[in-house]
Amino acid sequence: MPESTVVVCIDGFDPEYLDACETPNLRELARKGFLKIGRSMMPSVTNVNNVSLVTASYPETHGISSNYRLVRETGEEIYMESSEYILSETMFQRANKMGKTSLVVTSKDKLRTLLTDGATIALSSEQPLDWVVKGIGEPPPIYSLEVNGWMIRAGDFIMSERGPFDLVYLTTTDYAMHTYAPDEPESQRHLTILDDAIGDLVAHHPDVTLLLTADHGMSSKTAMVDLRAALAKYGIGARPVPIIKDRYTVHHSNLGGFMFVYLDDLAETTEAVKVLQETAGVDFVLTRSEAVEKLRLHYDRIGDLVVNGARDVVFGDPSEVELPPRLRSHASTHEQAIPLLGYNGDFDGISFEENLDLGRYVFERLLA
Repeated sequence: MPESTVVVCIDGFDPEYLDACETPNLRELARKGFLKIGRSMMPSVTNVNNVSLVTASYPETHGISSNYRLVRETGEEIYMESSEYILSETMFQRANKMGKTSLVVTSKDKLRTLLTDGATIALSSEQPLDWVVKGIGEPPPIYSLEVNGWMIRAGDFIMSERGPFDLVYLTTTDYAMHTYAPDEPESQRHLTILDDAIGDLVAHHPDVTLLLTADHGMSSKTAMVDLRAALAKYGIGARPVPIIKDRYTVHHSNLGGFMFVYLDDLAETTEAVKVLQETAGVDFVLTRSEAVEKLRLHYDRIGDLVVNGARDVVFGDPSEVELPPRLRSHASTHEQAIPLLGYNGDFDGISFEENLDLGRYVFERLLA
């Protein structure tokens, strides 16, 4: 049996970074195991995909269809950052019920508060444990190239000091990917930090099964479309909700390529769909029922319409936010391509096509 099953989710790890940057340790792990390009859940945002991973289920089941949502019953807009919003059992809750141990280390604190119910030990770079800081030093700022390396080394350190753990989950932040394109030198520096830290973890714990993927990819965005204004031209009242929104506004200014739209009058649904489908920069529009069927979203937690943008488009209101000159963002179907890597595991019989398949491996091989 492996010492631990370690799942690593690299936030925003578009396959273009793997193509452009040297990652000798990841390449060696892939050579001994497997590496393929799969896809993320929709919308291609952090909370949706991390929860899909740790529950091995789709948003229609686990209930997290966005980073941020409007509660229909109250009109309140909330961040989806609490474990109480997850409707499915997580791998950490299952492990706890089975008497198995689990460790979760995150870069973003929102993922600590969202994911870690049931974990034996949980921490983030923003809320570290004193004894970990004493062991490896203070965490770098959340908006830095170094923070993800610290997070992985924290996991490595805790595995050595308090392990072995049956299950380890390590998930990073995508500040570097939002800020730097794959061919920029800072991207190579960031990937070197990650690659070295993962290589050291495997060297220190050679018997682990390692699974690695991403929550979403990343694209350059050069245009912003105001969906409220597009509908208002035809007298249709609506409330667009930015589903990518979180507290890390330096990353993306809360601008993404996928939006929920709540209509003031549902009788105008057909006309609203027609208007938006003809709006420049919109790839497709789905009604609420269509989004549940085609994207497997949770019916009670999405808009009356869901709108997907063109590759270079984000949705926003120019009276509230300016389009940054070098914006890189995600949330649309254009950011679904992600790597899937496995090393030193019993992978026979599992088809790895989506990032949640790594979670399925954990449930079927470790927690059955």
